[in-house]
Formats: sequence, structure tokens, C-alpha cells
Amino acid sequence: MSQDSKQSAVLLDRSDVRVNHDTGLAATIRSSIDKVRSGDLGSLPVIVGLVIIWTVFGTLNPTFLSSNNLANLLFDASTVGIISLGIVCVLMVGEIDLSVGSISGFASAMVGMLWVNEGWPVALAILAALVVGGVIGAIYAVLFNRLGMPSFVATLAGLLAVLGMQLYLLGATGSINLPYGSAIVNFGQLLVIPRPLAYVLALIPGVAMLVTGLGTVRRRKQANLSAPSAGGLLAKAAAITVALEFVAFYLNQDRGVPWMFALFVVLAIVMNYALTRTQWGRSMSAVGGNREAARRAGINVRRIYTSAFVLCAMFAALGGVLAAARLASASQQAGTGDVNLNAIAAAVIGGTSLFGGRGSAYSALLGIIVIQSIASGLTMLDLSSALRYMITGAVLAIAVIVDSLARRSRASHGRG
Repeated sequence: MSQDSKQSAVLLDRSDVRVNHDTGLAATIRSSIDKVRSGDLGSLPVIVGLVIIWTVFGTLNPTFLSSNNLANLLFDASTVGIISLGIVCVLMVGEIDLSVGSISGFASAMVGMLWVNEGWPVALAILAALVVGGVIGAIYAVLFNRLGMPSFVATLAGLLAVLGMQLYLLGATGSINLPYGSAIVNFGQLLVIPRPLAYVLALIPGVAMLVTGLGTVRRRKQANLSAPSAGGLLAKAAAITVALEFVAFYLNQDRGVPWMFALFVVLAIVMNYALTRTQWGRSMSAVGGNREAARRAGINVRRIYTSAFVLCAMFAALGGVLAAARLASASQQAGTGDVNLNAIAAAVIGGTSLFGGRGSAYSALLGIIVIQSIASGLTMLDLSSALRYMITGAVLAIAVIVDSLARRSRASHGRG
């Protein structure tokens, strides 16, 4: 048997060996219920939690659910959300990066220094920041792969070193103001999608889900494997389309849908495709689930770890650049505070497992909206940040408990 065949055998889900005799929407519903019972909760807990949070804050202060406040919430969520996409990558392989906050702050300082102080074109300054972020991630990969340094220690050292570089770049002034009215600042603070285009873009995810899903169903049936029903796929695609069109309509009542949030969503969609539809993504899950089994199946484990660390650092750098655009400045405070913890918490709250092997790019999207909703709601109620930290910590603890219980349920179900 070739290495590719062995790898396919390792990554093949047990459900693939069952012939699909049960079709229709009812079968899809039963399948979803069976997944929940077996511990495969998916995004259900975080969606339920988000509904509860919005209901509570909307009841206490109706302004919370206004289209203007929700647009501001999406602006603020985008920067840390993009950083959280990188955290999903390293968590998928069972590792961690504690330096994403420092990398984001350093990237913002680089853009400010190169663009404002040195006169570089802004696009070239952003590209340089992303490249340096990738180099930092590659250094972590070398420390981990070649020297056996735990990712916790390597990235903790990186946190301190990169923070020092950030302070060095900013110099005695401690901050660099970005030009108001520039394209990047407008992108971070003002630009929204034109209303007609927002409605068109809201159609794309549902259509894409339906097209790719039907293609998967056709291929699996041709191979005599189990497959979801076309009716179930159509129902899911319709539900997503209706929900997104309503969101676009509601946000368009005031400011509209931020372009920065649209960029975040596009990146999440691309990452989700890469994690679920490519050999690289399947290898990420395999390495996170069982490193030794993945190695024996022919997966280049070191290369997978390297890609995870590099992507994480580059997403952190991009998030830092957008954060600078949002604030119109690069300062010593950029990337500090709760940026690190919120990025990690968003991925975990959204459903990515701390134990490796399970996760989704959409978890960063859902998780950061939960965290930002808590922050926005408490701010509008004029409550202290201390309460925000306590509530966010409680939500994170609940997410980890749910993940642990789900793992036990899946294990017991597998033995059964």
C-alpha cells in the first residue's frame, strides 16, 4: 500500500464505510441529533450562548441591538478575530502561541515606522509586516521541530522579545499617528459595503455551500458511501442565506456592513475550505489527533507544524495592522492588555478544541462575536471592565468544560 493510501485510510471517517440508504430531510435531522448525542456538538453551544447574551443585553438596554451598535461591534471584532484565525491553526495541531498580541503590536509599529517615518508606500509597509510575522512563526517552528522546545516556552519567550522590538521601533515618543483620511484608516473606521452589493454578497455563502455540498453528495454516492441528503443541504443553505440577508438588511438601516468585517469573513471562509477540503487541512487534523499515527501514515509532521506557526504569526501581524488602522495610530499599548487572551479565548469559545485535532475557522468568527458582545453590552450598561473579565473567563471555562465532556462522550460512543 502506498503512503497516500495509508494516509487516506487513517483519515477516513468510520461513517464512510456505511452505504447510504436513508435519505431526505428527516434523515438529516436524525443524523444531526445523533451527532449531538455522540458528543459532536459543533457550533451549537456558542450559538445558544450568543442568543442568550444578546437577549439579556437587548432587554437591559435596547440600544445594544441597534444596527449602529452592531456595526461598531463588527468593526471592533474584526481585528482580534483575524488574530484568532491563526490561533485556530496552532490549536488544531495541539499547540499554542502566546505571542500573537506582541506580534500584532510589533506589526502595527512596523507599518507606522516604515510608512509614516520612512516614507514607504503603505502597501509595501504592510507586506513587510506580514513577512516579518511569517519569519517569527518560522523561528518558533525551528525551535519546536529541531530543538524540541515546547511551544508554550518558545512563544512565551517570543512574547517578551517581540514586545521589546515593538518598544524599540516606537522610540521615545511611544506612538506613531497614522494619517487621518488615508485609505487604510478609512478602511478601519468608516468604509462599509454599498447596500446593493451587501445583499449580493450575502447570497454567496449559501450558494457556495449548496454547490459544494451537492458535489460531495454526488461523489460519495458514486463511491457507494454514506452521504447527506440533498434536501438537508438545501435547507441549511436556505437558512444561512435568509439569516445573512436579514443581517445585511438590518445593518443597512444605519451604517451598513463594515468592509473590515467582510475581509474577516472572507478569510474565515478561505481557512475553513483549506481546513476541511484540502489534504493540508486533513493533515492538520491528523497531526493534532495523533502525531505518531500521522507520521506513520506518511504525513510530513514537521512541515504541518511549521505551516501552523507561520500562519498564526502572519494572521497576528495582519490583525495588528488592522488594529492600527482602527485606532489611526501605532502605540506601546497595541497588542497588550487582553488581546492575547481574547484571541485564544475566541477560538476556544467558538468550538476549537484545546486538545488538538478538532476545530473550525468559523469558531474564531463566532467566538470573537461572543466576546465583543459581552464587552459592548457591559460598556453600554456602564459596568466596570472587571465584570467583563470575570464573565469572559466564566464563558471560556464553560467552553472548555463542554469540550471535555464532548470528548468523553465521543470516546464512550466510539467504544460502544
